[in-house]
Amino acid sequence: MANKVSSEPNVKQLLLECREAIKTAYIPYSKFAVGAAVETIDGVIYRGCNIENAAYTGCICAERTAMCKAVSDGITQFKAIAITSNMPAPDLIVPCGTCRQFIREFSTDLTIYLVRPDLTYEKTSLEALLPKSFGPQDLEKGVGK
Repeated sequence: MANKVSSEPNVKQLLLECREAIKTAYIPYSKFAVGAAVETIDGVIYRGCNIENAAYTGCICAERTAMCKAVSDGITQFKAIAITSNMPAPDLIVPCGTCRQFIREFSTDLTIYLVRPDLTYEKTSLEALLPKSFGPQDLEKGVGK
């Protein structure tokens, strides 16, 4: 079920930032723009867009762009991520499998907002999108021990 546009200041800002990120998407091939905004535990918001490449394996998704910007600033703890696209409502964009695993590397309990162009959204969790996930703690259980 879609939520109305949020009145919570940080959530509303996160939704606006992910929509703003679409404007910088580099999409010469697909014309499919995706924007993401990730909020750190300190309330700082990093934006990211998808970036295409003629060698398709070189493409990077908006979610990873936003998180990489934060990680390159030394931030590895997140509380929420919002994702939107240039698809018309009522369609929602969801993270691809690679992005789900990438998000999992840094957080299992962040809130995920799947946002429509009109800023209505569905709120979900990483557990819902990536159940029984594999993460850093699995590598600590005995590899090389």
